[in-house]
Amino acid sequence: MRHDESVGQLVREAREARGLSREDLAKELKLPLRHLEAIEADDWVSLPPGRPRPLARQLADRLGVDLEFHTGAFQIVPGVRELDPPDPRQERLERVVMGALTAASVLVVLWLVVPGPSLGRKPAPNPLAALSKPSLPPPPAPSASPFPVLGELLPEVPLNEQGALVSLRAMDTCNVKIESEAEHGGQPLVRTLRVSEPWRLRVKGPFLVQLDNAGVVNVEVAGRRIAHGQNVGATWSGRFDAEGHWLRPAPPNLPEGAPAPVDDETEGGIKP
Repeated sequence: MRHDESVGQLVREAREARGLSREDLAKELKLPLRHLEAIEADDWVSLPPGRPRPLARQLADRLGVDLEFHTGAFQIVPGVRELDPPDPRQERLERVVMGALTAASVLVVLWLVVPGPSLGRKPAPNPLAALSKPSLPPPPAPSASPFPVLGELLPEVPLNEQGALVSLRAMDTCNVKIESEAEHGGQPLVRTLRVSEPWRLRVKGPFLVQLDNAGVVNVEVAGRRIAHGQNVGATWSGRFDAEGHWLRPAPPNLPEGAPAPVDDETEGGIKP
């Protein structure tokens, strides 16, 4: 091995030695192809924060690259470095200390709880104990009125005069574009979602939602979960009417007797 080899070079050489393409490896590991290309190019800045080291280790384990042997190359990868394995002697010492502290705590509790000879006397009456304690009124019962009441926390309405509520949450990086025919002067809304980043907005319909990494995004429109069924790295676009209903394309002609496709779009994301 050359001493100037990087983690990206090691991963690329191991992949080529096994006759694997980037597309096949990305599909097997369920990773976006651009992440695999960035790792092989040592372009760590293009990866999500905190992900360079875990992704590099995942690829190395799959391709049989021993990063413990190539410590110099792996140290260059940005991110939080793994902690050293615990020292058994230090663990034993910590267990002894914790056991001693636990025993001391038990003795203190017993000393406070178990009454001694000097504790047999009745305590002197407290003159303030005769005073009546102020009582707080019970909390009001939840209101059954459709109008909001002061102090109540109501869920956000899925559909109102401002449009349908669109909620997106990403488990990985994904580019989102929303085009509305009634808002923003015809200009689409574009945003890049990061890991566990939500995006909630109201859109007046009809409108179009486009995702470039649909397999990592949960989509809800007007309180309904949209089961687009796309995988990681796949693109998807869905058109919705003014009330947030998904306007699916017409299904293909099925042979006679074939079962009809199941519609996964239900109220609140729950199947009956």
